[in-house]
Amino acid sequence: MVFHCSNLPKSFFETIKMDFNEIIGSSLGKATCYGTVVGKIKPAPATYCRVSTRDRTGDIAAYLGEGRFVDCEIHSFGGYGIMEIPNMQALMRRICKQGFEHHVAVNLSQKAVAINEALSTYMGWNVYSHA
Repeated sequence: MVFHCSNLPKSFFETIKMDFNEIIGSSLGKATCYGTVVGKIKPAPATYCRVSTRDRTGDIAAYLGEGRFVDCEIHSFGGYGIMEIPNMQALMRRICKQGFEHHVAVNLSQKAVAINEALSTYMGWNVYSHA
């Protein structure tokens, strides 16, 4: 399951509405946290990517891969959906062992090969491509 406080692009959603941010609103009050896009992410192919700076080594590392948002009956807050990622357990182990943060960029297309080429070949970054 993927979700975020949101503001994903409108094109991501199957259903959509403006509401308050559930997480921040619980401590700061709803009146100060309005403007979050809330809804279920539509079924679609997807590419995810995380880029992080490594302060101790002075380099940049990334991981990326492809998956698919699927149609599944769930209810949550913010922008939410279910993404199928092949061999997810291996990816999670790598993310944890490498110390990557939990946020990723996602787009509704499958472009991992092109992104990997751009980041590793042209930028010279250390990229793990999850297949």
